[in-house]
Amino acid sequence: MAYGLMAAVVASILLLVLLVRRQLHRALAPERVVSKTSPASLGLACSEIRLPTRNGKTLAGWFVPASGPGPHPAVAVVHGWGGNAETMLPLATPLHAAGFAVLFFEARCHGQSDEDSFTSLPRFAEDCAAAVEWLRVHAGLGGRGSGGIALVGHSVGAGAALLAAARDPGIAAVVSIAAFTHPEAMMRRWFALRGIPQRPLGSLILGYIERVIGHRFDDIAPIATIRRLHCPVLLVHGGEDETVPVAEAHAIHAAGGPNVQLKIVAGSHDDYADLERELPALVEFLRAAVR
Repeated sequence: MAYGLMAAVVASILLLVLLVRRQLHRALAPERVVSKTSPASLGLACSEIRLPTRNGKTLAGWFVPASGPGPHPAVAVVHGWGGNAETMLPLATPLHAAGFAVLFFEARCHGQSDEDSFTSLPRFAEDCAAAVEWLRVHAGLGGRGSGGIALVGHSVGAGAALLAAARDPGIAAVVSIAAFTHPEAMMRRWFALRGIPQRPLGSLILGYIERVIGHRFDDIAPIATIRRLHCPVLLVHGGEDETVPVAEAHAIHAAGGPNVQLKIVAGSHDDYADLERELPALVEFLRAAVR
């Protein structure tokens, strides 16, 4: 009788753990939103592509070739958590006009890219690396380390771009838009919004996430990866950003070297009040970096 009761208690605990894990994965999973427009709607020639990434998955993207004979510098552009390639389209026309080939792509579990068991900042970075490799082959830039390819990312995509560039010295430049300092800081804000106590539940969740993604937050945090970068970096941040306070942009900038610039612009995390006025400075930064 006692053995049967103990077995029932253990089974109940295991079931509860599985249910909690399932609910946690659902709560953390990004919303999948399919793009409704493309660079073609802006009058740009483009092709829909599928490019390979890790785990045998493929990513959806649009490739906007540079005009005129190559080789040309190129930019790979990645959205943020729950976003898609369409959210980054304001960059298409000015980058194309400046002579860049541009690849807009969607990370795994986003847009029309393949589903995977989960997504994370390191997996975003893997997808950034896959996009850079695709450009090295298709944009006429030759082999690894030849330069001429930059990364632009927003939010989690910004952190991923910094991580990818820290791993690949051949990346010529990074534009990081609205990056957070550390995944733990971002997650603790998420806990607060949902009334999840920081201790012990919040700490347990953070430890579980590190085990699932296979990386320590301290190793992948933008405030850490910025120290390992030698290419030019432009940090762009909205002065009214409530999702990621502007103080975090200043902290990342302070942690970086002389190659890191900071530009505070009007706007919030996802909505920049006068983006068109700011784009020329962003484009000129990239042109100077890949020149």
